[in-house]
Parts: sequence; C-alpha cells; structure tokens
Amino acid sequence: MEISCDVVTVPARQGLEAVDILRRGTAEAVGLVLHDDGGGTLGFLVPPGTAEAWDVPGSTCTGTDGRGTPLAPEPPVEGSDWLLPPGEADLATDPAVLREALGEAARMIKAADSCR
Repeated sequence: MEISCDVVTVPARQGLEAVDILRRGTAEAVGLVLHDDGGGTLGFLVPPGTAEAWDVPGSTCTGTDGRGTPLAPEPPVEGSDWLLPPGEADLATDPAVLREALGEAARMIKAADSCR
C-alpha cells in the first residue's frame, strides 16, 4: 500500500518531545513517524501539500509531488526506521496540531536548557 504524503523533519530532541505531547493529547493526534539511524532527526508524515505553506523555524517540510510512499514494515527511506510504524498510528499527523506540538516542545527544551 502507498500513501501520498509530505514529511516534516525536525531535530530528534524536539521531535521526541512533540511525539510525547501529541500522544498525551485527547485524540489520536500523531501519525507515522520515522527516525534516522543516526538518531539526529525525526520525520512526521503529514498530508500532501503541507510543504507549500510550512513555515516552522528549525524544521523542514519536503513535498513528495504526489508520489506515493510505500507503507510496509520496512521504512520508505533508506537509513531510517519507524518510531511509530504503520498499524500503530494514524497515517498522517494534522499539520496544525503538529505545528502547536513542535512550538510547545521548543519552549519546553528552551526552559529546560536555561535551568542548567
């Protein structure tokens, strides 16, 4: 099975905080999430077209130009693995909900770092 999606990539620390925030929410808000094998970034699958208007500092959103992404036990990007794989999450994360979670995560990280 393939889905059409864009991918929002963020630093792993902020992405993991955002996943926690989304999973604590009242709805099943978090979709499929990839992490790279080096552990430096997370990629959130979001609906196609998100890249056109994505403007969250510290992240990038890559469009797939309508190409499908295979949903299989193996991740669609070489050198990555599923953090939240197909079958354990909705297909895509709502971009507005992700934007809020990433902002909250960034504020939490800034506050934690300022306490050191």
